[in-house]
Amino acid sequence: MKRPVRILMMFIGIGVAPIMAEAADLGTYGPTFTISEDDLLKQILGKLKAAEADGKIEGLNRRFAESTRQRVENPTPVSGIATTRLPRTWLYDPSIIVPQDYADDKGRVFARKGEKINPLDRLPGFNKVMVFIDGRDERQVAFAVAQSKTYGRERTVLILVNGSPMAVMRAHKQAFYFDQLGTITSKFGITQVPATVARDGNLLRVREVKP
Repeated sequence: MKRPVRILMMFIGIGVAPIMAEAADLGTYGPTFTISEDDLLKQILGKLKAAEADGKIEGLNRRFAESTRQRVENPTPVSGIATTRLPRTWLYDPSIIVPQDYADDKGRVFARKGEKINPLDRLPGFNKVMVFIDGRDERQVAFAVAQSKTYGRERTVLILVNGSPMAVMRAHKQAFYFDQLGTITSKFGITQVPATVARDGNLLRVREVKP
């Protein structure tokens, strides 16, 4: 897992009210005056330089960097998931219905609209084991580490639903991921952890087990 790349973004709102007008020769109606307006771009640059000079930009960058670090260190927990009390297991069918025809670069159709396709049929070598845990629970962290030793680090994908993936990564010197927005657990219907997902023939076996 690559370490998060810190990206600094800055948004500065500058209140300007541009004036739009149409040019036309309407003659002279009373005294005329020369109207001088600063170029809009010069106004913006001036605002930016002033903000940079008084440290506002640096302050914004620092606050954004700290906010980003906090989100990486402590992602929003996945809601609706508890520690396993009643173990259960079921099979998950990863098959999909093809929404349209798909062809290769030579125009040969390899998947037709309406066809049911099981990705595992085309991935005979797929043998990954996904392990879902609450990273705040030392028992679950120990379970995940034990699973990676049993199946091998290359084969095991350790995924948190709560806690700090960076903290457990530093503690155990191996990759831990986070199920952002509960995308994966909701797909499999997982509501308790620890849980594992592994291949069972051409289906996926989901297990919720006690820590």
